[in-house]
Amino acid sequence: MLEQIVTYFQTSSDEFWLCVQQHIEISILSLVVAVAVGIPAGYACTRSTRNERLIQGFFQGLRVVPSLAVLILLIPIMGTGVKPAMVALTLLAVPPILMNTVTGFKEVPESVIEAGRGMGMTDRQILWRVRFPLAMPLIMTGVKTAMIEIIASATIATKIGAGGLGDIIVTGLGLNRTDLLLIGGISVALLSISAGILFELLDRVLMKYKFVRV
Repeated sequence: MLEQIVTYFQTSSDEFWLCVQQHIEISILSLVVAVAVGIPAGYACTRSTRNERLIQGFFQGLRVVPSLAVLILLIPIMGTGVKPAMVALTLLAVPPILMNTVTGFKEVPESVIEAGRGMGMTDRQILWRVRFPLAMPLIMTGVKTAMIEIIASATIATKIGAGGLGDIIVTGLGLNRTDLLLIGGISVALLSISAGILFELLDRVLMKYKFVRV
């Protein structure tokens, strides 16, 4: 087994790194779109109960549909490749970002908001200088969860020709080669762990006040 893995990297390292690059690219692009949708939608939910019910119901309903089923439904509309895979992964990633954004904004103490108003802040200033910074820790937790889910689920992108580490896993299944299954599976796991560590470091940089010892 070990010899097979070593041989693969000796003969197909370029193919492996191309799959890693494709996997990372589609994951990052999907996350960027999910953040661009999830955070504003989460804030809109806090503006009224009706918005919250409609928006959360919509995205939670979409999340019930398996990502592979979404891909199949999108093929007649968008064809194959990266775009439909991004849509499926984005729909998977929006709910955790959305839910954490809603929770983050709701948990900002009303007394802090009133203190901001007492200092003469406008609603826009309160949003960007008070509410958003205080909600950021929970928002970042949602983004981290979404990123890990995207990386783990991006293997389905190979089903529609979008590439990624799923190519190695599917090839391993087709050829009954355990070495390829291990290479693909372990690589996805390592990417997920690396993403978690990266977001933890980012969390420490962006929110240093959480780690200040009193």
